[in-house]
Amino acid sequence: GAETLSRILDRYVVREIVRTMSGVTPVLLVILVGTQFARVLARAASDRLPRDAMFELMGLKTIEYLTVLLPLAMFFSIVLALGRLYRDSEMTVMAACGIGPSRLYRPVMLITGLVAAVLAWLAFDARPLVAYRSHVVKVEAQRQLQSELIVPSRFRSTSDGRLVFYARSMDDDGTLHDIFIQRRRGEQIELAIAAQAVQRTIAGGDGRELVLLNGRRFFGAPGTSDMKIVTFEEHGIPVILPPADTRPDDPEMLPTLDLLLVGGPEYWAEIHWRLASPVSLIILALLAVPLARSGTRSSRYDRLGFAVLLYLIYSNLLGVAYSLVAKESTPTWLGYWWVHLPFFLLVFLMMIWQSGWRPFRRRAGKA
Repeated sequence: GAETLSRILDRYVVREIVRTMSGVTPVLLVILVGTQFARVLARAASDRLPRDAMFELMGLKTIEYLTVLLPLAMFFSIVLALGRLYRDSEMTVMAACGIGPSRLYRPVMLITGLVAAVLAWLAFDARPLVAYRSHVVKVEAQRQLQSELIVPSRFRSTSDGRLVFYARSMDDDGTLHDIFIQRRRGEQIELAIAAQAVQRTIAGGDGRELVLLNGRRFFGAPGTSDMKIVTFEEHGIPVILPPADTRPDDPEMLPTLDLLLVGGPEYWAEIHWRLASPVSLIILALLAVPLARSGTRSSRYDRLGFAVLLYLIYSNLLGVAYSLVAKESTPTWLGYWWVHLPFFLLVFLMMIWQSGWRPFRRRAGKA
């Protein structure tokens, strides 16, 4: 009967959306990761991170991108899937069976609810863990890089670029030969060369001391004749490792409960940002149903350009809302709702328009 037909329709629409989403999501993920890959490479190069750490960071970033990607993928998938139903006249057949466009909201919200639950878990639980792990990887990689600073026959520098090291060779016992060191101190530059050098661990394990033997130091301001030369038998240069502080110091690394307990503008901005992921997914899914409506001669991609425009406006406004909350330019209780509510109102108006209610046209007819 009607209930059986309704269930068949629900399964069919859900299957169409899932099938479209399984094709759209990998494409969007490749595009998003590809555009961000150069940025991650540049940041890894500036921080002088090793290759293994860079690839781990890229994998962690991919997980973090899912909170942005899933609402977009769901939005486009619904528009494309329902657009095909209109193009192939399947919606016309459904209408002949007494099933109108408003009946599409039930299967759409069924699959949207499941994805929203996954997205809420990613935003509130997984994303802080991923952000914290990224921070730990960076700190550990920088410490490891500076602990292995001296590599024979290679120029190496500290993460801040103030120290540059070079050694021609190194014996099995760790003794270095033909050492060159450049160190910046404000406007002053110090150069040191030595025939040999040894490395010692600083008490506490927070760094190493490079002890130069039988060498000379040149120091002064570049471009001037005021240079001093000092001959030494032994000269120690400390190499301090970055602090092993892996405590979460950024709001995006903190668990949601900690954000609520701490409070503050930046913390509330992060809370609203996490909440925006599932909320925006639901609003965009509702918006996709009337947006996908088109004629039988239209392409399924006709409404995709308008969908992209709406998404860009929505996402950019959310970014503005984050800044306003963090800077206390808007009340904390308002959060991002000044962005969500107008789009929800747009959904409501489009649903009314899709139902065929035309108040102004009726008034014109009566006149």
